[in-house]
Parts: sequence; C-alpha cells; structure tokens
Amino acid sequence: MKHSNISIFVPHNGCPNACTFCNQREITGQSYQPTPQDVINAVNIARRYSDTKNTEIAFFGGSFTAIPRDYMLSLLKAAYPFVKSGEFYGIRLSTRPDCINEEILDILKSHGVTSIELGTQSMCDDVLTANKRGHSSADSINASLLIKKYGFSLGLQMMTGLYQSSDEKDIYTARKIADLQPDTVRIYPTIVMRGTELAELYQNGLYTPQTLETAVPLCAELLQFFEEKHINVIRLGLHDSDSLKQNMLAGAYHPAFRELCESEILFKNTLSLLKSHGISGGTVEFSVNPKSVSRFVGQKKCNLQKLTDMGITPVIRQNNNLSKYECEIRNEE
Repeated sequence: MKHSNISIFVPHNGCPNACTFCNQREITGQSYQPTPQDVINAVNIARRYSDTKNTEIAFFGGSFTAIPRDYMLSLLKAAYPFVKSGEFYGIRLSTRPDCINEEILDILKSHGVTSIELGTQSMCDDVLTANKRGHSSADSINASLLIKKYGFSLGLQMMTGLYQSSDEKDIYTARKIADLQPDTVRIYPTIVMRGTELAELYQNGLYTPQTLETAVPLCAELLQFFEEKHINVIRLGLHDSDSLKQNMLAGAYHPAFRELCESEILFKNTLSLLKSHGISGGTVEFSVNPKSVSRFVGQKKCNLQKLTDMGITPVIRQNNNLSKYECEIRNEE
C-alpha cells in the first residue's frame, strides 16, 4: 500500500536561529500557526476521501521539537487519538539535529510519533557554520543514532549548492548520510529567497547559486547513489508553490525537478550504451520501460534533440522487462 502524509505546516516556529537561506514562510506560502482544531479538521477531511491506514499525520515547516512545549503537546494530543485507534499509521515530524534528546524522544514515542526527519543540510562543519545553521555534523550523527535507537523511522534532509559548499562537499554529505542508514532522504537544491541573508550575498556577488544546468547532473548522481544504497529519496526539489516562484531570486528550481534528474540518469546510461556498442550515427532503436518513455524523451524533447545533434535518428520501443533507468539499443543500419 502506498504511503501518504497529511501535511500540516508549522512555519518557522521554534527555530532558534535564522539560517542564511531560510525564509520558510515564503517557501511554504504559509505563516498561519495551526491550532489543535486545525489538526482535527485536516484529519477529518482526509479520512472522508481515502484509506488512511498507511497515512502519517505530518508536522512540517519548522523545528517541531523546539516549539513551546505546551503548543507542541497540544498538536500531538490532537493527532494521537487517530493513531491510537489504528485509523492512521502514525505521526511524522521534521526538526533540527540539536533539538533531539532522550526526553524529547520519550514524549514523541508516547504520543504516536513514528517518523522523525532531521534537517542535516550538510555534513561539512564549515558549510554549516557559513550558513549559520547553529549545529554541527556531530549533532546530526548523534541525533540520528538516538532516533534509530528509539525505533523511529529516520529521515534525513540535505541541501545542495549551499553558500561555501561545492559538488565535492555535497557528495561527501550524501555519503555520510548514507552511512547513517536512514529510511528516507530528501534532497533540496538551494534556492535564493527574498529577505534572506543569502539574497544579500547573492546580490553583492559573494554567492553563486546553482542553476538547473549545474544542479541536475549533481542531484541525478546523488539520487542514483541513494537508490543503489536502497535508501528511499522521497523528495527531490522544493514543492511547487506560487509563493516560492514569486519570492525566489535565483537557484535550481523546476516544478518537475525529480523528472529532470531521472531523465539525466537514463540519458547518461544511454550514451554509455551507445559508446560501448560503437554507435555514433544512423537510425537506432531504443527500448525502454513504458513508464520511462517521458524520461527518455526528456523535457521538451531535449534528449531526442541531443541524439539528433549526434547524427542519430531515434526510434523508441517499449519493454516492460526493463528497469526505469535501463535501455536496450539496436542499430537498424
């Protein structure tokens, strides 16, 4: 059964500091702080329209375990009865690595929390310091190990293209995250938002953000890396929202960013296959999984155009036996 979330945003509530890149209210498009009744209302709406036995009630958008304790408990107590009854699978939340300890985890365990996501962002301490994260890579490691010890599902979030980072540092971060064996990962290319310190650095020429052209190959590599480690990448790129598009100044944003990365992986594999067969032109039959046809074609048929520019006339066939990144070729000439 497919997993799903009922997402309830708690915008920038409880976060002890302002990171260089953060303007959470503009990213989510929300500034309203939800009440316990809002939680109940959201759950009641969801239960009308879908089977919820594999659904988590998810508190996102801020550092949930750092919000005022009474407020945190009020939200958990509103959600917990739906979990205790067995109607919902559990509760998911996101927080900071330095806002996790045994006392917090005891509270979360007793209120039906099943999954905890940590905003690690980078595993390089110099990058964390430059972006004013307020925690260290050691905090991320210690919190992750403690979360797993308590039996929660662990999710880790990382960002690419941060101020003072590099492709090499981002790859290092991915490797250190994989070492912690999380159940899920989210990968977010850095977006420059209005009203942030990062925007000032960008406007003063002190920060060069990623573009789609630089972020897609890197994130495609990271996606493939995590998949090979059997770690589920549940999000790649920020959610599409009007607020995000209106308030971003620069960065590698695309509403179908994951599809761009998956297309990059398949096309890279296709080029390797052509090279190994010594094919540099002519009519070539490409067989791919039916669900991968759009990946093979690429956004606005960009991959087909690249093949044409190489002197290759592509003919696409479908084969259900192939994996999503797999391609078979046959030179028709």
